[in-house]
Amino acid sequence: MREKDIVSSSGIVYRPRRLRATPGMRRLVAETRLHPADLVLPLFVKEGLTEPVPLASMPGQVQHTEESLVEAVRAARDAGLGGVMLFGIPTVKDGHGSQADAPDGILQRALRASRAALDEGLAPGAPTPVLMADTCLDEFTDHGHCGVLTSTGAVDNDATLIRYASMAVAQAKAGADVISPSGMMDGQVAMIRDGLDDAGFADTSILAYSAKYASAYYGPFREAVDSELQGDRKTYQMDPANGREGLREADLDLAEGADLVMVKPAGSYLDVLRAVADRSDVPVAAYQVSGEYAMIEAAGANGWIDRDRAVLESVTSIKRAGADVILTYWALEIAEWIK
Repeated sequence: MREKDIVSSSGIVYRPRRLRATPGMRRLVAETRLHPADLVLPLFVKEGLTEPVPLASMPGQVQHTEESLVEAVRAARDAGLGGVMLFGIPTVKDGHGSQADAPDGILQRALRASRAALDEGLAPGAPTPVLMADTCLDEFTDHGHCGVLTSTGAVDNDATLIRYASMAVAQAKAGADVISPSGMMDGQVAMIRDGLDDAGFADTSILAYSAKYASAYYGPFREAVDSELQGDRKTYQMDPANGREGLREADLDLAEGADLVMVKPAGSYLDVLRAVADRSDVPVAAYQVSGEYAMIEAAGANGWIDRDRAVLESVTSIKRAGADVILTYWALEIAEWIK
């Protein structure tokens, strides 16, 4: 008998609530599931620190010392996270971001130490978090932009590509599994791929920050990396009004050989994330950025929302919208909740 021919005494034919009746039923029929391996933990390491420095705008997050970073990486490994993303903050910054590709620069030192920590005592074939490096100049320049500046103060796209390729090779040499260009320079994926291949790192992957918007949600991140930004990044990061442009950027990165593509921020751009996921033939990442983190933490601290439920709901929404990989500062907590 067809369901439409069934008439109940109440006149109600469909009762979707049956599938919500118990915790066990809700778990059984859940359409979206999080796993610790979906999550990547961003970590900040600052040169010269003797103890971690808490970030006022990101409660619970710190600028790590080189020693505390290693402990955080071990915690990520033990929690079964999919990866860690490292950001380095040097003592000395200059116009070209010279420390970005220095073999003894803070990010390269942090990568080597993290690589050793991840590999120590590793059984053959056992998975560990993927070691990712942010491949951008903004943490290393005294003007805070993501590239080299011209004499007039504009970001020089093609000169910056040369710096990115050099950074990528330095990071790969230091042990990075994934190079992550986040500067939104035209042609950055192709330039980095050529540089890695020429240097013998054909197996090193590229996570392209493909649709990265000029967002107000990056505010707390500026504190985290001691940003010295002068002006804004609207000439190279995307206009929040544009969705189709994000798809074009993703298509270009895919054509240039990106192994993964990313949408950033995540929460306000779920429509772009869904559209990129629908067309991408490689894994899609999304970055739940510092401002998204700070808003939930602040609202939770004031008792305005249930902090833990909001955290899990926000990240589940990102996964539901199509993200295969989610960068979130709550990665360790979430992994504990869902294990």
